[in-house]
Amino acid sequence: MSELSPTQDLPKTKSTVLVVDDEPINIQLLQRKLEWDGITVLTATNGEACLEVAKEERPDLILLDVMMPGMDGFAVCAKLREDKRTKAIPVIFVTAHNSKKGKLEGLEAGAVDYITKPIDLDETIARVRTQLSYLAINKANVELTRRLGESRRSAAIGALTQGIAHNLNNLLGVVMGYLELAKVNYKDPDKVLKNIARVESASNRIVGIIKQLSTVAFTTRLPLHEMGLERLISGSLRRAQEDSNRDYDVEVQNQVGEVFIKTNIEAFEDALSKLVINAWESYGPDFTGERPINLVVTQDEQEIEFSIIDQGRGIDPEVEENMFEPFISTKNTVGVGMGLTVARHAIRTLGGEISILPNDDGQGVTAKFTHPINREES
Repeated sequence: MSELSPTQDLPKTKSTVLVVDDEPINIQLLQRKLEWDGITVLTATNGEACLEVAKEERPDLILLDVMMPGMDGFAVCAKLREDKRTKAIPVIFVTAHNSKKGKLEGLEAGAVDYITKPIDLDETIARVRTQLSYLAINKANVELTRRLGESRRSAAIGALTQGIAHNLNNLLGVVMGYLELAKVNYKDPDKVLKNIARVESASNRIVGIIKQLSTVAFTTRLPLHEMGLERLISGSLRRAQEDSNRDYDVEVQNQVGEVFIKTNIEAFEDALSKLVINAWESYGPDFTGERPINLVVTQDEQEIEFSIIDQGRGIDPEVEENMFEPFISTKNTVGVGMGLTVARHAIRTLGGEISILPNDDGQGVTAKFTHPINREES
């Protein structure tokens, strides 16, 4: 597959420049020169007309005279920046003032460049071309980012589909095998019961995979409800116990206290419970004794941070680079490996982020995730 470059295979469109000046002769000179250079030109003779044309036509660039009767260029630029439809349009100021103070004032108002009168048409065209080139590169990078995002999503879907097929086929093979054994041993009730119990266990794993896939199907527009932090934490710990049928001794250090946040309770509890389960499993199947897990909750101005700290085996080098990918696991059991995938998906859906890093003492890891304090429904 060929590499993508910022300008590769992107549609080439004719650039549009809006020229704003209260002197018709200045407009005519600029319009003629720009059109000779292959640029589409729009015109306006005052600030109000500039704002209307900019909103309707969305030009790529505006050449804006500073000294105009009524609304001057600085006021027009400020109005352009206030409107989401025009705030991204670059503005080049055109003025008779050549002082350093005037240039700084123009740049602080939001202009990207400054041209002084009398206008040198060749210099003006060069500056316009430069800004249009910057704009084209920016648009190309946005498009490239979109394409890369689509590629990553396609790759993730492919990996997820392959992992699902592999795990379900293995589990169905287990089910069919034990059913055959039950048929063979139909005269031995004890063996039949053992085989049926194994079929039930494999079936429950299949149900678990389907449940996890339903979680990954969360959209980005989850219904949000206000809920107290203490209840969210206790609900998540209870859910971890119910989902894995284990008792977890988690030491909670809530340094925030009882605050209320807007969240999707299902997604939040699902994410935190899976991280607690992951911390418990990090000690390994053969570990005996206590498995300490600490949950530390802190807050800054914008978000709350949850840190789940264990003293387990740490991050396995074999999965360190892709631990969040579906069905990546160091466990040999069929039907596992989606816990971190689901947790990350839920956390990102809620507007947060997750990271897993080794502890400073080299023993165990800390899984940190953030949650916005005041997230509004979009």
